Amino acid sequence: MVPTLPRFHLAFPVHDLQAARAFYGGILKCPEGRSSPEWVDFDFFGHQIVTHLSNPSPSGEGQNLVDGDNIPVRHFGVILTPENWQKIAEILKQADVEFLVKPKTRFIGEPGEQSTLFVRDPSGNVLEFKAFADDGMVFAR
Repeated sequence: MVPTLPRFHLAFPVHDLQAARAFYGGILKCPEGRSSPEWVDFDFFGHQIVTHLSNPSPSGEGQNLVDGDNIPVRHFGVILTPENWQKIAEILKQADVEFLVKPKTRFIGEPGEQSTLFVRDPSGNVLEFKAFADDGMVFAR
């Protein structure tokens, strides 16, 4: 089935492809696509992400304060339904994945009210999973 919205493609560095497979394919249950000894494709909730083997580098990346939390500027994620967000939050808890920002709801009662959580993959890439109380508010001001 082809989604009605365009799918995004994101390639990013990892320092261990087996750890990436265990996290994205194992914990998050993202089906694996094509691969080589240097990269692996995953179906990330209908979007294509590609983990590319790369040497680790010092972070030193910036953060911004968002609703009381320090959020790493460099991150990616997916917007889920509230039900699927709850499932992912529970899966990550059960897998003992450390939360950078624990599951919470922010902007309560405001346009853009959303549930959110942040985690790192085994290579230090930051992922955000979120769900909007009203999906029509994704781009609300």
